[in-house]
Order: sequence, then structure tokens, then C-alpha cells
Amino acid sequence: MSLTEHTPAIVRWTRRLEETTGLDGVVDAIEPSIQAAFGSGTRGELLRGEWLGHALHPILTDLVVGPWVSASVLDLVGGRESSTAAKTLVGVGLLAVGPTAWTGWAEWSQTGRRDKRVGLVHAATNAVAIGAYTGSWLARRSGRHSTGARLALVGATVSGVGAYLGGHLASARDVASNHPAFDES
Repeated sequence: MSLTEHTPAIVRWTRRLEETTGLDGVVDAIEPSIQAAFGSGTRGELLRGEWLGHALHPILTDLVVGPWVSASVLDLVGGRESSTAAKTLVGVGLLAVGPTAWTGWAEWSQTGRRDKRVGLVHAATNAVAIGAYTGSWLARRSGRHSTGARLALVGATVSGVGAYLGGHLASARDVASNHPAFDES
């Protein structure tokens, strides 16, 4: 059997997530508020990156994930001597979370039902990661470096799941704003 004949478990799980109609109640409940806050008018166009010709969300995710992963690298190789720098990096990632989430919700507002389901789980997973990183920053701030480092590793793990789902939306489902000129052959 070739690799193309076997569907990996994570792909099967992601396909099931796309078809999980049990998420539709939450999608329907939040959709009007998300559309009003992030998806419509000039604000929606700005947040989707229409002025840039590309989706803004993937660019901003690097400003969140990059510092967070860098903090964990410092924790693992630098230990306590790197605690101040690691705390700063976790804080930088937390500061970038708001605009990053707003751009994600703007993209979400323009998607179809299957993508909204995956996007909802993507957002919920990232919310858990944000909670872990917030706890990490608070622990570090009060001098509990080891607790902060452990919470950051939890955040990185959970964030990895969120990143997988975001990558699925961007790559496999082609969810992203782009200028029509890029559609030309």
C-alpha cells in the first residue's frame, strides 16, 4: 500500500471535524457578532488584508508563535539565566494575540460552514494556548520560572494543534483573502 492510498488518522480526524454539525449551534450563535465586529465594511477589509493583496492573519500569527516558541527554546537551553528574556518573549506574543485573533475572525466571517466549524475549534484551541501563556507570564512575573516554563510548553503543545488547524484552513481549504490578480494564470 502506498502512502497516497492510506489516509492518516489526523486527516480522518480533521475531515470528521469539518462534518461535525454539533458545532453549528455555536457557529450560528456567534456568527452575527463576529460578522459585525470583524467581518464587515472597511474594518473587515482592513483586517482581512485586502489592502495588502494577501490575508493578514498568517503574517500576524508569526508575531505570536515566534516569540512563544523562542521563549521555550530559551527555557530549554538557557535555564534560569534566560528567564527575563523568556518572560519578555511570552509577553510580546500575548501583546500580538488581539490583532492576530481579529484578523482570523475577519477571515472566518467569509468562510463556508465546514470551514467555520474548523475555525471555531482553531479559535478555541488557541484560546486555551493563550490561557497557558498568560499563566506562564504571570508565573514568571512572580519569580516562578519553572512553572512559567512548564506552562509555556503546555501552551506550545496546544498551540501546535491550533496551528495545524489553521494550516489546514489556509492550505487544504484555501481559506485566505487574496487579490483577484493572483487568481489569473
